[in-house]
Amino acid sequence: MNSLEEKKQQFESFFLIKHPTKVNISIVDSKLALQTMDEFERDMPYAFRIASELSEIESQALKPLRSMGEKLEELVNYLQLQARKIDLMMSYILIKEDEEEKRAEALKFGGGGIVVSHSKPVEVGAVAEVKIFLEQEAAAIYCLAEAIELEVIDDLYQVSYVYTHIRDQDQELLVRASLHLQTSQLRKSR
Repeated sequence: MNSLEEKKQQFESFFLIKHPTKVNISIVDSKLALQTMDEFERDMPYAFRIASELSEIESQALKPLRSMGEKLEELVNYLQLQARKIDLMMSYILIKEDEEEKRAEALKFGGGGIVVSHSKPVEVGAVAEVKIFLEQEAAAIYCLAEAIELEVIDDLYQVSYVYTHIRDQDQELLVRASLHLQTSQLRKSR
């Protein structure tokens, strides 16, 4: 078990982007934090398992075509449109995983953790099941996280969660999404 200080370092080891993001979050039995990654992946909702796989397949499939030059530009554009159709269908499927009674807003997210606004306090050390809905990426992430810090701002509780169980490809997707949003924010500020 990592100490609280080590968990905070893990949380801060990735860039966090300030961006309102829809999440579902529920406090679960702390025994879930003891499960192996294999058990976590086995118990993961199927829609979340295939969502990141589809995203990964798309990026791998288009990469070699981009390097072949202008001759294949129309084919690449066509394939990107087809991939976009799949993304839209996957978004529709993932929206069904959004549970209104568990809905909250993340204020910041990144590859190491997430900061969520709550109306009630959450105990440091509490384990949460988290679903992060990245609408701009047409993706969603399922993970387990632990509350490592609580701050009260304007009668709301901002809770910092560090990911304890997250697949590598999902963590990479969060990093890419945060970088895309940062680029977009920088363009708007010019």
